[in-house]
Amino acid sequence: MKRLKLVPDETKIDFLGMRKWALICSAALALLSVVELFTLGLNFGIDFRGGSLVQFSAGERPDVAGLRSAVGALELGDVVIQELSETPTDPVPTKATIRLEQQPGGGDGQQAAVERVMAAVKAAFPNYTVDKWEIVGPKVSGELIQRGLIAVGLAVLAVLFYIWLRFEWQFSVGAVVALVHDVALTIGIFSLLQLEFNLSIIAAILTIVGYSLNDTVVVFDRVRENLRRFKTTDMEEVLNISINETLSRTLMTSLTTLLALLSLYILGGEVIRGFTFAMIWGVLIGTFSSVFIASPVLLWLGVDRSMGEDDGDKSSAGVQFG
Repeated sequence: MKRLKLVPDETKIDFLGMRKWALICSAALALLSVVELFTLGLNFGIDFRGGSLVQFSAGERPDVAGLRSAVGALELGDVVIQELSETPTDPVPTKATIRLEQQPGGGDGQQAAVERVMAAVKAAFPNYTVDKWEIVGPKVSGELIQRGLIAVGLAVLAVLFYIWLRFEWQFSVGAVVALVHDVALTIGIFSLLQLEFNLSIIAAILTIVGYSLNDTVVVFDRVRENLRRFKTTDMEEVLNISINETLSRTLMTSLTTLLALLSLYILGGEVIRGFTFAMIWGVLIGTFSSVFIASPVLLWLGVDRSMGEDDGDKSSAGVQFG
C-alpha cells in the first residue's frame, strides 16, 4: 500500500524567483493594515474598554444559553458569558461569569446595570447565587492595552536575541521582519472585519509569534546546513534548495494545525471563536512569511559564507531552478 504524499519527495520550485510579487503583495497588505488601524480602529472588547463582571455559582453546569437569553433581553450592549470551574482540576464547570461593556452614567450606571443583571438571573435561575461583582474602569483597561503591547514587543525582541545567538544577526533580522509582518496583518484583519479584540487575541498573537518562529527556524536550520554543503553555490539557489527540502514538513505541520483549529472554530463555541480565527489566519500568514519574507530578507542582507568551514568542504554544484 502506497503512502499518501501531499508533496513529492523532491521539489524544485523557484520560491525566491517569486519574491518580487510576494513582497509587493505583503507590503500592500501591511500598508492597508496600518491605514485600517488609524481609520477604522479596533473593536476593543470588554477587557480593554472597561465594564462590569458578575460571577454566579450554579451548583451544576451553568445554562449558558439560558443566561445569554435572560441577560440579552436587558439590551445592555456587548455581553460575554463564560463557564468557570471551582478549581482547575474540576471536570465540570459550576460557575458562570457575565461581563458587561461600559455603561453610560459612570459608576452609578455600571452599578444599576449589574443590579439589573443579578435580578434577571435570579428570576430565571432562582438556585444561582452571586459570588462577586466588580467594575473595571477605563484606567485598568488602558493598563491592559499597554501591557498587551509590551508583551508582544518583548516577545519579538526575545526572538531577535534568540535567533542572533543561534545563527547570525542577518537571520535574526529576517525572522523579526517576518514576525512583525504576521502581527501587523493579524491586527489589520481584525480592524477590517471589526472583530472583537480582547485579551484572548493578544494570547493568539503571542502564539502566532511562536508558531511562525518555529517555521522560520526550521528553514534557517536547513539554510545553515546547506551553506556548509554548497559553499560555491549561489546564495539564492541555496535558499531555494533549503525551502524545497523543508517544504513537506512545513505544509504537513500547517495542514494538521489548521485541521485542529477549524474544528475548534466550528465546534468550539462563541467564546473561543475570535482566538481560533486569529490562529487560523496566523498559521496561514506565518507559513507564507517563513518562505517569502524571512528568506528574501536573508538574501538581501547576505550571510558569511565561511560559517562552518571546520566541517570540511562539501561543496556541490547544487540544483538548478528556474
